[in-house]
Amino acid sequence: MGEMIPVKTDGGEYLKHESSYIDDGAEIGAGTRVWHFSHIMKGAKVGSNCSIGQNVNIAARAVIGNGVKIQNNVSLYDDVILEDGVFCGPSCVFTNVLTPRAFVERKNEYRETRVMKGASIGANATIVCGVTLGKYCFIGAGAVVTKNVPDYALVIGNPARPRGYVCECGVKLPENMLCPRCGKSYAKDETGAIVPNDNP
Repeated sequence: MGEMIPVKTDGGEYLKHESSYIDDGAEIGAGTRVWHFSHIMKGAKVGSNCSIGQNVNIAARAVIGNGVKIQNNVSLYDDVILEDGVFCGPSCVFTNVLTPRAFVERKNEYRETRVMKGASIGANATIVCGVTLGKYCFIGAGAVVTKNVPDYALVIGNPARPRGYVCECGVKLPENMLCPRCGKSYAKDETGAIVPNDNP
């Protein structure tokens, strides 16, 4: 099974499995765990208290916030940005070029993909590059996301389409926008966006 090895940095200590490769120049925050057979490239930025699952690849210009959980078999390419508290389910897929060809170099066409605070991406979902996934949105398992996703939205299918809204705790909201699990209330603001309702 191998061992988890503590690695000291200026900001504290993280743990890496002995089978993982972490290039010199990668930044990893305190309390993060890097599991079997993963590779974090020089220049990549990983925050504190993250869980990096088995067989995860993090490219040089990828940026990962604090408290992020990345499950097994996920590759984060250049210009993928995960904000704090993001969840990436097993084998979800990110891309960075819209029209790839093996024989045409398109590194100057990479598009930024941003996953905002608290968002969840289900297993085997595909996120086509150049989109923004809003705060606390929920991408269903196997969905193919080709457009921006609003805050708190639930999207499923291929292509992914809206199917309601979710609470910050992850439960789908009923029509009255009052979470049946945690009791948090939501409302639409003047732009039509879903926001927490401070005055239910």
